[in-house]
Amino acid sequence: MYKQFQLKTDHHSQMIDITEELQRFIAEKGIEEGLMVVSSMHTTAGVTVNENADPDVKTDMLMRFDELYPWNHPKDRHGEGNTASHMKTSTVGHAQTLIINEGKLVLGTWQGVYFCEFDGPRNRKYSVKIMT
Repeated sequence: MYKQFQLKTDHHSQMIDITEELQRFIAEKGIEEGLMVVSSMHTTAGVTVNENADPDVKTDMLMRFDELYPWNHPKDRHGEGNTASHMKTSTVGHAQTLIINEGKLVLGTWQGVYFCEFDGPRNRKYSVKIMT
């Protein structure tokens, strides 16, 4: 079972909670047990699992990514000027594998699934594959 999702990001860097959209897809398809792989279709945007209770976590993460990978680094050579976004995506990863049990994503109390934009705003895609 496969589906490609689209979203529009609003900021240069942001983390968009896609947990509910993924859960709706599971419910639509009537999946009770399996694995879900969620994959960004871009080299400057990734997917991660992290806290979804306190919005300051997203703010702090994006701030720290900017500190670790500054947008304008004098040694960067990539012609598009977005080396930092490639580094951030490689750090969070382009995909996550999630467990589906009894029709629900298996996530911890405070966990959510995030699409991570590092070079926006843009129109983006991510793919979901469910294996039962």
